[in-house]
Amino acid sequence: MNHTTTIIIITVIISLIAWQNRTLMGRLIFDPISITRFKQYDRFVTHGFVHADGMHLLFNMFTLYFFGRVIEQFYISRFGSLGFVGFYVLAIVAAIIPTYLKNKNNSRYLGLGASGAVSAVLFSFILFAPWETLYFFGILPIPAIVFAVLYTAYSIYADRRGTGNVNHSAHLYGAAFGVIATILIEPKLAMHFVSALLSPRF
Repeated sequence: MNHTTTIIIITVIISLIAWQNRTLMGRLIFDPISITRFKQYDRFVTHGFVHADGMHLLFNMFTLYFFGRVIEQFYISRFGSLGFVGFYVLAIVAAIIPTYLKNKNNSRYLGLGASGAVSAVLFSFILFAPWETLYFFGILPIPAIVFAVLYTAYSIYADRRGTGNVNHSAHLYGAAFGVIATILIEPKLAMHFVSALLSPRF
């Protein structure tokens, strides 16, 4: 079994259990006050394995399943069998750190979900194949690079407006982490991306 599938199974199991156990959910969720006052640093990671509801979980795991396997092979080839797991966990942390710095004394802020890490995986994939067709909401075909531009623009807009209860900044920082980390590991990917971008295929 590949590590992408293993991560999905673990995330689904933990989310399902947490939905039935409010105490467990409360202990795993991202709570800046608990980190600041009680040094519960594990929350930087654990929040990425619980989700708000079935749709939230399905969307993240669906995206991870289709793009994680490609990026998994890249990271395993560079860092060994646990390379992708390390990348994924670091992405969870990197995506939420700006949120923590902004809300470390905010007793009303709570967060959860793997969206930051999934964004890192997706945007890392886009470096390899910017014109690959993605299916938005599983239905609408759209080139990966077009999706990336729209996704980034919307996330910036929504983050500035404070739209809904979604942590859009985590999506942005997760995406940035995925791109930067992957290029630092394989600098030639930057030129590959530019070359592929200038040679669109549909």
